[in-house]
Amino acid sequence: MPNYDAGSVANKSTRSSRIFSDLNLDFQQNTATKDIQKIEDVEAVKRSVKNLVSLNFYEKPFHPEIGSNIRGLLFENITPQISHFIGKQIEMLIKNYEPRCRLVEVSNRPNLDRNGYSISVSFYVVNSPNPVTVESFLERLR
Repeated sequence: MPNYDAGSVANKSTRSSRIFSDLNLDFQQNTATKDIQKIEDVEAVKRSVKNLVSLNFYEKPFHPEIGSNIRGLLFENITPQISHFIGKQIEMLIKNYEPRCRLVEVSNRPNLDRNGYSISVSFYVVNSPNPVTVESFLERLR
């Protein structure tokens, strides 16, 4: 039986002993393996945070509890109370369902001209020293 040394396993990250990976939802093809490309580490967590913010209840198969009603709140009038509630919903969503990140701040600014909210989510990825910021624009689709 061969003797495997745990330190001989290569990891692309310099700080993490675990690699976070996810499928690239753009479905781009890896030229070498002809398979779907993977995204790893910080990019995988960023994609997960974006997906969580846009996810509504009952959209994730076998997990109807994961999601929020942010999409429904976009049909409400733009007020400071709704803006605050959207920020709190995003905070709660990330704290409960994304264990790979440590949330720093969620900020959102109403944009009356475009009838939506500009959001910015700042967090640290577990085992990564650099802060990460994900920005998005939330608007109603109908």
